[in-house]
Amino acid sequence: MFDERRRLLAIGYRMLGTLAEAEDAVQETYVRWYRMTDAERAAIANPQGWLTRVMSRVCLDVLGSARARRERYVGEWLPEPVPADLFSGAPSPAHRAPTVDPLDRVTLDDEVSTALLIVMESMTPAQRVAFVLHDVFAVPFDEIAAVVGRSPAAVRQLATSARRRIRAHDAHPRNRREHDDVLVAFAAAVTGGDLAALTGLLDPSVTLRSDGGGVVTAARRPVLGVSNVARFMLGVFRKRPGMVFAEHRTGDGLALAAMDGRRLRGIVNVKVRDGRITDVWMQVNPDKLTSWRTSL
Repeated sequence: MFDERRRLLAIGYRMLGTLAEAEDAVQETYVRWYRMTDAERAAIANPQGWLTRVMSRVCLDVLGSARARRERYVGEWLPEPVPADLFSGAPSPAHRAPTVDPLDRVTLDDEVSTALLIVMESMTPAQRVAFVLHDVFAVPFDEIAAVVGRSPAAVRQLATSARRRIRAHDAHPRNRREHDDVLVAFAAAVTGGDLAALTGLLDPSVTLRSDGGGVVTAARRPVLGVSNVARFMLGVFRKRPGMVFAEHRTGDGLALAAMDGRRLRGIVNVKVRDGRITDVWMQVNPDKLTSWRTSL
């Protein structure tokens, strides 16, 4: 039961972008399971498939109202970063296809990048559900059709359009070693107060977004441009001279845990393209740092 719950949580996190919402969706799924009689549960030939379908419908409903909730959110909304191995070992669906045309899927493993989740935020709820179920968990299109209320052909098109969107936004890290090397240099420049070195690592189009959720101080709007981003980062560390960066692995590659003594202040992820940082994501909302409490 624990492994199955973890698998459902992995589905929910990919669909919704936060562990809290995913946990709520898992809870609702099990409420519906235990609300049935013993005879009704015994009549279900594939309990894992049933749980997956119900979980997906719950997430679809949540996604339908998510856009309005995002508009009421205080400041920038970012997905919740999680350690790379958070969902490792979760069981795959029993019907997972042993071979799939590599041109028909975006290959994903247990790791989920911030870049990918941000692109998925721009998808329609049906696109996101179709993409996660098919491309990540290999659920057949006819089963997804029953979840989203479309034909299998329409669901295939939803997954295809989602895949194109991900490729167009370059949401998968191209070169993990390059990413990690640039991030290490970024951390050294920020903690060392080296403005010249830091600006040299930033792409002219660089954008920094920070998510405090109205709970802690964060930039309410995106910070744009090399000079502004560099000075913002250096300013953060000047205000907290005892703060240090600790490296941890996420779906983006290495990420930085900003530690003030033993207190976690935030997780910093970046996107690297051609040796330069194009995006900086700072998650400082304590409600979106829960998975790190046992990892640090």
